[in-house]
Amino acid sequence: MSSAPFGTVLTAMVTPFREDGSVDLDATQRVARHLVDHGHDGLVVSGTTGESATTTKEEDGEILAAVKDAVGDRAKLVAGVGTNDTHTSIWLAQQAAKVGADGVLLVTPYYNKPGQRGILNHFRLVVDAAELPVMLYDVPGRTASTIALESYQEMAGWEPVVAVKDAVGDLARGVRIREMGYAVYSGDDVANLAWLAHGATGFVSVAGHVVGDRLRSMYDAFHHGDPMAALDIYTGMLPAIDAIMGAPNYGATTAKASLEMIGVLENRRVRPPLIELDDAELADLRAGLDAAGVLA
Repeated sequence: MSSAPFGTVLTAMVTPFREDGSVDLDATQRVARHLVDHGHDGLVVSGTTGESATTTKEEDGEILAAVKDAVGDRAKLVAGVGTNDTHTSIWLAQQAAKVGADGVLLVTPYYNKPGQRGILNHFRLVVDAAELPVMLYDVPGRTASTIALESYQEMAGWEPVVAVKDAVGDLARGVRIREMGYAVYSGDDVANLAWLAHGATGFVSVAGHVVGDRLRSMYDAFHHGDPMAALDIYTGMLPAIDAIMGAPNYGATTAKASLEMIGVLENRRVRPPLIELDDAELADLRAGLDAAGVLA
């Protein structure tokens, strides 16, 4: 398998909305071009930060098509197809293949808590239907389930399953998964540099909406044998990472507000049950971005 099947610096991009709550495809393309112009060689669409829990299947297809049209072959496109309904995930995976995604992001089924046998069955059915390379997404803080090492071992024989976005927070465990042959991507911005030291292929970021160039520089410095330069870059952007990822109401809300502050988006609308940042949260976010030099 490729050592970087989906690129190295990716962001799970937001889905902008118009005043009436509909998807703003023009703004979606603007965000995609901004990311690719600032250090990214891969994009994840319709993931958690893309508010996939509140977008329809048809909207997901429109979003993917708009992003593909905007960036062409400048970046690998990974379509989020993970849900807690296997039939829906199969439908989304087949749609992603038709639209022309380079791969799919498949999260552990949430809420249902199907157990390892159920998780493996869900993954097997979607993987077979997708006919695309697959990045698994292991994020027990959102799904209430963790993919067992034994399940990873079994899936290591499934040719399409080439990568893992890891948000479990166990670096040693990530090394073991990597040793099974998976490309491991950091799914936690605050741990991105630590993941590089543990053999990660790259990142699937949220903070990358506004610090993409620095993520690229950190990655390059580390791989050119200058870990102290990488640490300096990481330290410089840490206030922004803390501000984006540390708010109680974080993710799409903080990413959209950050994009609004730097002029990429005209608004920071989200769909319920998410709610826009209040004045105090906005002030904290602005302070963090300012401290990191994002607003300079």
